[in-house]
Amino acid sequence: MGITEKRMIECAKNMVKTCNVKKGDGVVVKGGAHTQMLLEEIALECYRKGATPTIICSSDRYAKKIYKEIPAKTLETVPKQYVGMIQAADILISVEEFDDPKIAETFPIDKLTARQKASLPIYDIIFHPTDGKKWLYAGWPTEASAKSFGIPYKELENIIIGGIGVPGQELMKIGMKMAKGFKNAEWVHVWDKKGTDFRVKVDGRRLNIDDGFTSDEDYRVGDRGANLPAGELFIAPHETQGEGTIFSPITRDRMTDKLVTNVRLAFKDGKLLLNKTTADKNLDALISSFKECQAVDKKKYKPVRTMNVGELGIGYNPKIKKAVGYILTDEKVAGTVHVAFGSNNSYGGTSESTMHWDFVSAPGVNIEVQRLDGKVTQVMTKGKLL
Repeated sequence: MGITEKRMIECAKNMVKTCNVKKGDGVVVKGGAHTQMLLEEIALECYRKGATPTIICSSDRYAKKIYKEIPAKTLETVPKQYVGMIQAADILISVEEFDDPKIAETFPIDKLTARQKASLPIYDIIFHPTDGKKWLYAGWPTEASAKSFGIPYKELENIIIGGIGVPGQELMKIGMKMAKGFKNAEWVHVWDKKGTDFRVKVDGRRLNIDDGFTSDEDYRVGDRGANLPAGELFIAPHETQGEGTIFSPITRDRMTDKLVTNVRLAFKDGKLLLNKTTADKNLDALISSFKECQAVDKKKYKPVRTMNVGELGIGYNPKIKKAVGYILTDEKVAGTVHVAFGSNNSYGGTSESTMHWDFVSAPGVNIEVQRLDGKVTQVMTKGKLL
């Protein structure tokens, strides 16, 4: 069982195409040992484009030993050689790191935080507002990850590989149709019967269509990153305005990858009310992740925006129909919205943060738009675009 070599090569070509790789580009290709063949195919395709790739690969075994044996003080040391490589590169292509994502649940929180601190100079280079790098983060299915999500492997493969295979032209067509409904929008109101009911302010903010391709124009305006699978319309709302609640049936903890279920988050004046957040499972991990990131942000960023609303996204990948607790694909499910808290300066917002966590609603939301002229128009009913 597994992905055929032919399909793997097709995925590699899609990933290189997404990044708009050109002759002379320096490309860092990074992933887990379980994706070694895929990483090689990505690198080969880069070579064919006239680019020069470098592969970085690690394993679950190596990660477990790092977090067991290496002290936090060492882990928070910035890896200067990697910083130099990212500075010199033009593009970073990252494929899912772990074969089994559940191993992260055993990593000590102090060491996870230390590793995050060491990554901050790298993030600063990649997400620099005027001179950042093109980047791609791509999912990849494994037997172990399917087991951790509680679904058959073939179902996860269909979600991820099927989602990656949707042509960019199709995603752009859907995205442009959806974007028309948000023209001249000032406020967006989202609600459903599950507990989601919030408003965010979006006037003057850029509409981003995630079609799985980073064009030259995207790069020029600062939208340099992409995910595969793709398929969402997203916007950076005003960070200190908006209020309400979002109900997210399933998500993964930002730091430990623990499953968090039936999350209810409230925010006011654009800021998450952490003391009013509830969840059926692993609420303590969620709260800890926000607090750990906030502690890091307080030393690095001003203003501190760890808990401010950072993104409103609407999923529309036609091949992704079910949330499984994998945020990368859950946020692309048609008929859902997601609200992220934390950073958004890379796609039209003003917040810098070590936090960016998307909370995806249940399918079947309703969306209405209040336009600058005061007119209110419903653009989605029970998950269906009008």
